[in-house]
Amino acid sequence: MSTATSTDTDADTQSAHIAVADSHDLIRVQGARVNNLKDISVVIPKRRLTVFTGVSGSGKSSLVFGTIAAESQRMINETYSAFLQGFMPALARPEVDVLEGLTTAIIVDQERMGANSRSTVGTATDANALLRILFSRLGEPYIGSPQAFSFNVASISGAGAVTIEKGGATTKERRSFSITGGMCPRCEGMGKVNDIDLAQLFDDSKSLNEGAMTIPGYTADGWGVKIYTGSGLLDGDKPIRDYTKKELHDFLYKEPIKVRVGDMNMTYEGLVPRVQKSFLSKDREAMQPHIRAFVDRAVTFTTCPDCGGSRLNEGARSSKVSGINIADACAMQISDLAAWVSALDEPSVAPLLTALRHILDSFVEIGLGYLSLERPAGTLSGGEAQRTKLIRHLGSSLTDVTYVFDEPTIGLHPHDIQKMNELLLRLRDKGNTVLVVEHKPEMIAIADHVVDLGPGAGTAGGTICYEGTLEGLRASDTLTGRHLDDRAMLKKALREPAGALEIRGATENNLKNVDVDVPLGMLVVVTGVAGSGKSSLIHGSIRQSDGVVSIDQGAIRGSRRSNPATYTGMLEPIRKAFAKANGVKPALFSSNSEGACPNCNGAGVIYTDLGMMAGVATTCEVCEGKRFQASVLDYHFGGRDISEVLGMSVSEAVEFFGTGEARTPAVHAILERLADVGLGYISLGQPLTTLSGGERQRLKLATHLGEKGGIYVLDEPTTGLHLADVEQLLGLLDRLVESGKSVIVIEHHQAVMAHADWIIDLGPGAGHDGGTVVFEGTPADLVAAQSTLTGKHLAAYVGG
Repeated sequence: MSTATSTDTDADTQSAHIAVADSHDLIRVQGARVNNLKDISVVIPKRRLTVFTGVSGSGKSSLVFGTIAAESQRMINETYSAFLQGFMPALARPEVDVLEGLTTAIIVDQERMGANSRSTVGTATDANALLRILFSRLGEPYIGSPQAFSFNVASISGAGAVTIEKGGATTKERRSFSITGGMCPRCEGMGKVNDIDLAQLFDDSKSLNEGAMTIPGYTADGWGVKIYTGSGLLDGDKPIRDYTKKELHDFLYKEPIKVRVGDMNMTYEGLVPRVQKSFLSKDREAMQPHIRAFVDRAVTFTTCPDCGGSRLNEGARSSKVSGINIADACAMQISDLAAWVSALDEPSVAPLLTALRHILDSFVEIGLGYLSLERPAGTLSGGEAQRTKLIRHLGSSLTDVTYVFDEPTIGLHPHDIQKMNELLLRLRDKGNTVLVVEHKPEMIAIADHVVDLGPGAGTAGGTICYEGTLEGLRASDTLTGRHLDDRAMLKKALREPAGALEIRGATENNLKNVDVDVPLGMLVVVTGVAGSGKSSLIHGSIRQSDGVVSIDQGAIRGSRRSNPATYTGMLEPIRKAFAKANGVKPALFSSNSEGACPNCNGAGVIYTDLGMMAGVATTCEVCEGKRFQASVLDYHFGGRDISEVLGMSVSEAVEFFGTGEARTPAVHAILERLADVGLGYISLGQPLTTLSGGERQRLKLATHLGEKGGIYVLDEPTTGLHLADVEQLLGLLDRLVESGKSVIVIEHHQAVMAHADWIIDLGPGAGHDGGTVVFEGTPADLVAAQSTLTGKHLAAYVGG
């Protein structure tokens, strides 16, 4: 008896040494049902690096971003006052039963930086803010405060009388003010000036009422034109070529004035400034395709002759520190700028220099030293944007934070992945929890804990297939475990070229007068470290040619009303087929048009806005989420109504539209391309907003495969693809080449390199250390020579 008591006392003494607070070392998720997750439960160790893997669409992002990170953000937002929450995005609680052990989540995702033409790498990372303070303190001659060096602040001044009331008496005083900004007055801080081709804006042989305007959205009966015809300044029935000099000036260049059109007061403005404001204030990448086509046709952009593209006025450019002005500093490669800042020894601004050095050194450390601060933020690739966001966290003293990464290896050469691995391990070793969604074996290899989702994608996924160590994953019979040690072999039989695409004297960005022949009729892979000049060479030299289909990494834009059927264009022939079979209008079979359920306007759900709290979406009771009026669902085609067709998976629809009475060749061709890229499991009416990054990339690829062209240029098509899916992609590339196409792939994945007929390797480094062709030849020759970084990594991969 006494022995037992003694043992109990020892145990109590031992447990007393372990504080209760230290027992909370796990993140527990129970009953997660976000998107396709099937009521899953998982335990994630804190202060460890956990990698989530599985095929694209298996539910990785739903678990990590949609559940864990979303709930952490929502709970932090709730600590603010209701007033502040009103200005924040309202976040709904994820569908999950229990979430315990959460810490503050910092999300470092692949979302492109805002495509705002005024946003640069420097403004997005605060490096420009520090540089502006540096020049305002040390610049010679002194020209003003930090805003005197900002290309977003215009110089303005004014004077006038102001009325002041003091102690019951009213007095008038003369006041003046002036703001010294750094904006170039000619280009308004854009770095470029535009010249508009008037012939692309209107047909001068017609009158406005006859539809002279050729600008998207400016129809003869629309408000865009009515403001001109109803202003009293112009004759709407007179051909534009017959306008007097004054009428033409009023039409094209008149300053904004208030006019009465019918019974409405409106602002009249000349057509040219109106086009500049409505079309040219947006970044080209953010425009819809038809608007972009109009801008490309009607507008030519040239570097501003006054500021030379630096965006800054003469005053800002005249002030120098150690012989360098702020425009020169922003134009430098960041690795060179870091060296220049390190050489500055000014005790008066020591804390500022320390902070600036840290930001610039972080760029170099993370492999982005080849960028410059003046680079527009919208031109960064997904991988570059993600690493740029990571910079502000590198030197952080915060610990016990959850960092969440979405495929941080995107856009990285195998050489650069090693650096990224070191950074993630450093974040973990400071006492943070690091959660990574990833496919690359090199990154899965450094995980302390692996969670594998699957077994399939979409409705076939959403379950936990494995959780545990890397060794356990290898031994498990999961799809990821089986493919983890896959190694593509070098091809024995290589295709013969059917001619060559000659690139001569390429000098875009960092290219050093490159001459290269790109073989045609083959699978050509262009590779090299990040920033070596691959995209500059291919997109800069080939994109404009005829017969070239270029598929870049640009994001798919679409609302919750967009789905694969609308995005690929197959809904149009489906609606026509329904209309023809039932003798009614095609518009009835659109949930965005006449066929929409009147209660939910075709959304399928009713959204209730609750102010600063999360809005609530409830399934529409009238249409039961089907989006269409009941009368529309009485019309059938091939025995199915329109909502049933949109509910089909791509694989089902291939069969449905391929044979029998529902046979529709136009739809079937698009569906086959979707199945070819591995999207057979998604449904035709699934909102685009619910697709994963890899699924969107493949949806875009399938859409472009239908375009007519002899040369396909693909920019990192393996983005977001599981190891098992890469094999399917290689089969698709082979089929394209065998059908007589030339395929040029910008890629880092060793499996794609090994499968190539010809490799062009750029380097040897990034930025000004790159820009030259360091190898061109067959993959076997590259492996044998091992003369470049790519050659060494490919040899190690194939040898493994």
